[in-house]
Amino acid sequence: MSKFLEDFRDYIKGTGKNVLRIAEIKGDGEPESLELQSVSRCQDVYSVAKAFAVTAVGFLVDEGKLSVDATITELLGEDCPEGYQPLWEKTTLDMVMRHHIGLPLGFLDIDGEDALSFGKDYLAYMMRYPLSKEPGLEHCYTDAAYYLVSRIVEKYAGKTMDNFLWEKLFLPLEFYEAAWSHCPMGHAMGATGLYIRVEDMVKLGALYMYGGVWKGTRLLSEEWVNTVLTRGYELNYAGFSGCYGKGGMAGQMLLVVTKEQRVVAWQSYDGSSFTDLIKFAAEYHEDN
Repeated sequence: MSKFLEDFRDYIKGTGKNVLRIAEIKGDGEPESLELQSVSRCQDVYSVAKAFAVTAVGFLVDEGKLSVDATITELLGEDCPEGYQPLWEKTTLDMVMRHHIGLPLGFLDIDGEDALSFGKDYLAYMMRYPLSKEPGLEHCYTDAAYYLVSRIVEKYAGKTMDNFLWEKLFLPLEFYEAAWSHCPMGHAMGATGLYIRVEDMVKLGALYMYGGVWKGTRLLSEEWVNTVLTRGYELNYAGFSGCYGKGGMAGQMLLVVTKEQRVVAWQSYDGSSFTDLIKFAAEYHEDN
């Protein structure tokens, strides 16, 4: 077991935070993990799911099947519901992935809102909802953005996004297990509801840290990796030099520490801030 994981476990216990499991990949090594609480090994990573949805888009962009500069109505075509808001004709996939679409904060959040209030057809519900702003002008974080990403991925992959990622990502990265919440019509939620093991979370970070290569095999183009990190498609600066990552509700975190060639992930169920844990992982050196 790595010294980092043991020291990190001890630090977490001192904070009193309700962290369930932690994991690390250092350099080109294998993932290691530690259990801090006795719970199911497969947990909901909430909004960390969005980083996996981004990766699904990347596979299709690399295959020439998608462009992030295409508009949503161009991409959905006949799948656009009747009565959709005309501003969707100006909204690009890039704007959606950056949360620049004019929907309210948290819209279509199945974790925090009454999911029954959205009706059966989530796509129609969101595309008919009045947009408050011109697309592309202002950032407003909403789960609706990545439900829409999921629907677009499904259309161009020919299968639900979770099944597509089993083929393109989960199997190549040797995931132990994965499951994704679906809407009432059977489409993967995209924004949340991804259940995976913590030792598989870190594998996604390693794929981006090494420019799209996993164990010597290129899965994603370097161009896509650079696009994600430049445009901030969910993997964003984590507050410390050389670090980027993606967090989720209740304290989930996927963190890439480039200067140490370390990827760290944790799953938790705690409503407090996790900045102290990010700081510990970002500033940790083996000789501490």
